[in-house]
Amino acid sequence: MRKEWIILLVLLIQLDSLQAQTYKKGEIDMENFIEDLFGMQREEEDYEELYEGLLQVLLNPINLNKVGTEELKSLYVLTPSQIHQFLLYRKNFGNLLSLYELQAIPEFDLETIYKILPFVVIDERTVQRGSLWSRMSETKDAYFIFRHRRVWETRRGFTLPDTLINGNLTSRYQGDPNSLYGRFRIQQGKDFSLGLTFDKDPGEEFIWDPPSNRYGFNFLSYHFTLFNRGNWKAISIGDYQLQFGQGLVFGAGFAPGKGAETITTVRRSSLGIRPYTAALEFGYFRGVAASKQLGPVQITLMASNAPKDANVQLAMDSLEQDQAIITSLQRSGLHRTPTEISYKNQAREKNLGANIQFTSLNKRLQIGGNSLYTEFSQPFIRTPRVYNQFEFYGQSNQIHSLYFSYNFQNYYFFGESAISSSGGMGTILGMMSSLHPTLAFSLLYRNYQRNFHSFYGNAFGEGSRPINEKGIYMGLNFRPNQKYNWSFYYDRFEFPWLRFRAYAPSWGKEWFSRFTYTPSRKTLIFFQLRQESKARNLSEYPGYQSPYIMDQGIKTNFAFNLDQKLDNTWSIKSRVNSSTFQFGGNLSKGFAISQDLNADFNQWRFSSRIVLFDTDDFDNRQFIYERNVLWLFSIPALHGQGMRYYFLTQYRLSPKLTFWARFARTIFTDREVIGSGLQQISGNAVTETTFQLRYQFNR
Repeated sequence: MRKEWIILLVLLIQLDSLQAQTYKKGEIDMENFIEDLFGMQREEEDYEELYEGLLQVLLNPINLNKVGTEELKSLYVLTPSQIHQFLLYRKNFGNLLSLYELQAIPEFDLETIYKILPFVVIDERTVQRGSLWSRMSETKDAYFIFRHRRVWETRRGFTLPDTLINGNLTSRYQGDPNSLYGRFRIQQGKDFSLGLTFDKDPGEEFIWDPPSNRYGFNFLSYHFTLFNRGNWKAISIGDYQLQFGQGLVFGAGFAPGKGAETITTVRRSSLGIRPYTAALEFGYFRGVAASKQLGPVQITLMASNAPKDANVQLAMDSLEQDQAIITSLQRSGLHRTPTEISYKNQAREKNLGANIQFTSLNKRLQIGGNSLYTEFSQPFIRTPRVYNQFEFYGQSNQIHSLYFSYNFQNYYFFGESAISSSGGMGTILGMMSSLHPTLAFSLLYRNYQRNFHSFYGNAFGEGSRPINEKGIYMGLNFRPNQKYNWSFYYDRFEFPWLRFRAYAPSWGKEWFSRFTYTPSRKTLIFFQLRQESKARNLSEYPGYQSPYIMDQGIKTNFAFNLDQKLDNTWSIKSRVNSSTFQFGGNLSKGFAISQDLNADFNQWRFSSRIVLFDTDDFDNRQFIYERNVLWLFSIPALHGQGMRYYFLTQYRLSPKLTFWARFARTIFTDREVIGSGLQQISGNAVTETTFQLRYQFNR
C-alpha cells in the first residue's frame, strides 16, 4: 500500500510537468541525443556504424522490471549514482507499475526520464504464449522499409569513357546513379528477431552474375535469432555481432567514445549476441552463435565463415612458385568499376570464438574471458610501408582476453587485458563514480601496443582501432540543478610507433567543455569548446622535404546552439560553428551558421535548414548533424565557401504506411568543379533526393 501512495503523490505533483512533455513515448529527439554523445564530430568516427548500433537499442527497448546493470549502462544515459538508485528502489519497492513511477526514484529528474523513455518499457509478460509462428505473425514490431537516394548532377564516373593513348578506355562506373535500400524485419523484444537487408550503392550494376559474385543487389544481410529459450539466452543463425568486455576482442554495438557525455561513454557493456541488420559490408560474423546460462555462468560459442572483399595477387614464394596473397582488405563495400568488382568476395575469413562470463548473485561483480581465432583463405601480406611494419601479417590470428567489472554503490570499476598471437597486448582500466548527486567523474587508462592485432575490437581510444596507442582520459560532469549542466574531459595520448601521415613516434592531447542551460522544456541553450593537438608530417607542405619532420596541428572548435519550441507545432534551432587550425606556422579558419525551422502536425512533420559556410581549407571543415528519413544518418563535412539547405517531410498515410521525402542541395561559390576522380562533378552544386516508405504489419 505504501508504494501505491507514493505513485499517486508523484502523479499529482508532476501532472503539469508531464503535460509539458515535448515528444511522445517511444520517440527520441535524435538531434539532441547525437549532440550529447558526439559533441564535436570527428572525422575518424564511422558514424553510420555507430548509428546502426544505436538503432538496435531503440528497436529493442529494455524491460525495466527485468533489466540488469549491464543493460542500463549500455544506454549511455544514466550515471552510476542513478543506476544505483534505480536498482535500490526496485529492490525495496518491487517491480515498477508505470513508467511515471520513475519520478519517485531519487536523482531521476524529468530531463533524465525524457532521455530514457524511448529505450525502455514495462512488460510483465514472462511466458511466451502461442507458437513461434503465431507470435511472429501477430507481433506489432514487423515492418518493411524501402529507400531510394540519388545525386542528380552527373558525376564523371557516369559519363562516356575516354580513349587513352594506347587505345584502352578509361574506367567508368558500370551501373546507374541510383541508391536502393530495403529492410524487412519481424521481431519481439527478448523473444525473436528475423531480418533481411539488401542494398545497392550508386554506380553499382543491378545484375545477376555469379562469376563476379553479384546477385542482383550488391549486398545482402540476413539473420534469425531466438532469445530466452530455457537456459539458452540467445541462438543466432546468419549475420550477427558480439559484444563482451571492454571491446578489445568483441566490440560490436553502440560505442560513441569521446563526446559531450563525458562519464557514461567510457565504459562498454557485455550485451552478448546481437543480430546484424546494417548495410555496412564489414565488421560482422556470418554463421552460428549461441549463449547458454548455467547458473551464474554464461557460455557463448560462435563460428563464422564470411566472404571478404580483397585485393588478391600472385607472388613468388620461397620455392619460386606462384602463391595467391591478400595485399589489402577493402572496407568501402563499393563495386562500381571493373577494379572494384574484381575485389568482391575474393577472400574468405573463418572465425571460431568463445566467451565465458560469471556474474555474482548480487550483480555487482562480473568476470569473463574471450577467445577468437581468425583464419584467412590466403596469407595477408601488406605492401610494406615504414608506418605499417607492425601491422598484422600472415594467415591466422588468435586473441584472448580477461575482463572484469565491479560495482560498489556509486562506483564502477572495469577493465580488460588481451594478447594477440603476435605477443602484442592491449589493456583498459577505468572507473566511473558519482562523487555527489550533482558531480560525476570518470577515469580511463588504455595501452594498445604497436603489434596488438584485434580485427573486431572497438575499444575506447583516439584512433579508430585499438593499436599503437596509450593514453589517459578524465571526465567530469557537474549538474547543480535541472537548468544548468557543465561537462568536461581531458585526454592525453601517445602513439609509440609511426602512423599514417606521422612518420615518427608522436603524442597529442584533447580537451572539451560544454555548458548547457535549459530554462524550460521549450528552450535549450549550450555552447562548447574543443581543442585537439596532434602531430603529423610537415612534408605535405611546400618547403619541407623530410617525411620525418613533424609539427603539432592544433585544431580549435567552437559551437553555440539554441533550440526553441515556439508552441506545440513549431520549433526553431539556431547554431554557429567556428574553427581554427594551426600547423607549420600557418593559421587557417572556418565557420558555419545554420537555421532550422521544424513543424509537427501529427500526420505531417516538416523539417528544414539553411547553412552558410566558409572555410579556408579541408582541415577546417564543419560538421553539423542533419535530420534525415527514419533510420538514416547524416553528418556532412562542409568545406570551402557556399550554402547548403534541405527540406524533409514525413506523412503518415495510415496506421500501416508512412512516407518520407527529403531534398538537399549544396551550392559552392568558390569552385566550378566539385570532387575529384570519378566522383567529380562539373559545376558548383550538388543536389540529392531521398524517398522512403515504411509498411508496418499488424497495425
